[in-house]
Amino acid sequence: MKPDRTPTLLRRQAGFTLIEALMVIVITGILAAVVAVFIRAPVEGYFDSVRRAELTDTADVALRRLTRDVRLALPNSLRVTAAGGIHYIEFIMTSAGGRYRDPTDGSTGGDFLSFSSATDLTFDVHGPMPAMAAGDFIVVYNLGPGHAPADAYTGGNRATIAGVAGNTVTLTSNPFATQAPPLSSPSGRFQVVPATTRAVSYLCPSATAGTLTRRWNYGFSAAQPTTFAGGSQALLAQAGVTCAVAYAPSASGRSGLLEVQLTLASGGETVTLSQQIHVDNSP
Repeated sequence: MKPDRTPTLLRRQAGFTLIEALMVIVITGILAAVVAVFIRAPVEGYFDSVRRAELTDTADVALRRLTRDVRLALPNSLRVTAAGGIHYIEFIMTSAGGRYRDPTDGSTGGDFLSFSSATDLTFDVHGPMPAMAAGDFIVVYNLGPGHAPADAYTGGNRATIAGVAGNTVTLTSNPFATQAPPLSSPSGRFQVVPATTRAVSYLCPSATAGTLTRRWNYGFSAAQPTTFAGGSQALLAQAGVTCAVAYAPSASGRSGLLEVQLTLASGGETVTLSQQIHVDNSP
């Protein structure tokens, strides 16, 4: 009779030893370390590229917004200052424009915009009526700060609209007739400033990184404000923003060039974008 070897076979197939388990763990750890060395750089590179793309997108959107707004700025209303480590870019934003009826434009009839009678509060608009409503403002021949009364910030050439009917505009008062001397537009032009926007300011740090903020509808001020009471604000870029800003009007005074260099930093990544914005200052 052959001896029963079943117990011996079962014992041999029962599992693995502690030494074998430790060897598997060590080998697995070595393989994991080798793999980690090779994939670490590509993974870090991917996250770095994502951060750069997000910073670039944020900077590009902010500069496009600023460019669009500045191109709608009332002529000669753009002003730039720096205070407390912040650049302030301010302008009065327009929404439309048109031509008022004037005796010098060849009109033989109609309701002229008066530059002599403070009690004459109505005038006709040539051509299609621009979009405007009660509470909005019209500005005529703005020459800007230092040229009062032709300065919309001080109000000498800015009137509030009381109502619009057909092609006739009614004003709450007529500041154009109280100017000394009266300054009508050579081309009979006026610009519309929405009551919901009025002056607009962009605030961007010049040295210590901070946030890029847009403020609007806070009113009009003869001196450029660096503090704001009321109005609305929106954050265009989070912390890590710095700016370099320069504004140079042309020798003729009919145009200007606003240069903005916007730098955003986050997670060790830095992106810098520059923009040159043409400013139309022909009143």
